[in-house]
Amino acid sequence: MQDNAIYNVGIYARLSRDDERTGESVSIENQKELLNRYVREQGWNLIDYYIDDGVSGTTFDRPGLNRLIGDVTAGKVNLVLCKDLSRWGRDY
Repeated sequence: MQDNAIYNVGIYARLSRDDERTGESVSIENQKELLNRYVREQGWNLIDYYIDDGVSGTTFDRPGLNRLIGDVTAGKVNLVLCKDLSRWGRDY
């Protein structure tokens, strides 16, 4: 990434019902807080949060993800952050 580039960030967070049974907390609020702090530290622009709560990562037809893809396609967001790849999708 270029040092002088302007980054407009979309933060994606997901939690499925299956994830709630794991030992470590990966709640939506924790994901948002962690990533928002990183965006602020970098001096980037947070455009919006894109949330899929209670939705499995085995499908990519999710409301929050679809809205994020629309904003990337429209040029509103040029950098996407998520806590880890398991938040983006499973089994891929």
